[in-house]
Amino acid sequence: KPVATAYSNVVPQPVRRGVDKYFGNFADAWSAVNNLLQGKVTAGLSDVMRVGTNTVFGLFGLLDVAGEVGMERHDEDFGQTLGAWGVGAGAYVVWPVLGPSTVRESAAMPLDLSVSPALIFDGGASKYSITALRLVNARAGLLGASRVLDDIALDKYTFVRDAYLQRRRSLVFDGEPPLPADVPEPDAPASA
Repeated sequence: KPVATAYSNVVPQPVRRGVDKYFGNFADAWSAVNNLLQGKVTAGLSDVMRVGTNTVFGLFGLLDVAGEVGMERHDEDFGQTLGAWGVGAGAYVVWPVLGPSTVRESAAMPLDLSVSPALIFDGGASKYSITALRLVNARAGLLGASRVLDDIALDKYTFVRDAYLQRRRSLVFDGEPPLPADVPEPDAPASA
């Protein structure tokens, strides 16, 4: 948190936004792969177009030209792909530095984290610097959420756990999770 706070105080907002978009362009490419693996061909091809547009016209992703022309972002990761394939979430886990996760998300994490501009480099200081910038920039983006959490949550662990698990479940099922087995289906509305 102290490093992210210093980064946020020193680096101007437009530069941080450009860094977000640059890393987001790589995330969009990985999202396209995951959409295709889940059978969401339209969303996958849309993400491919988004990456191509932002790479060519958006200075390698520093600008979100695709978003400006209405191309929607479809955030998907390998944890969601595993969930779509029927892999259960498993136990809740909190990783140092990386934060909340589940067993399924933890298994997918190495692949999800490896897709970044650091892939271009074959090791050394450049690879580690890009990875560190990605982590610090992501943490700086969550500073506001940390302040809100400090103000409203009586039990921070439970609040974060429940919010994380609900969000991931919603993401895996694209906002329409199935009802639990013990909840009866709602009656269909009567036709007029």
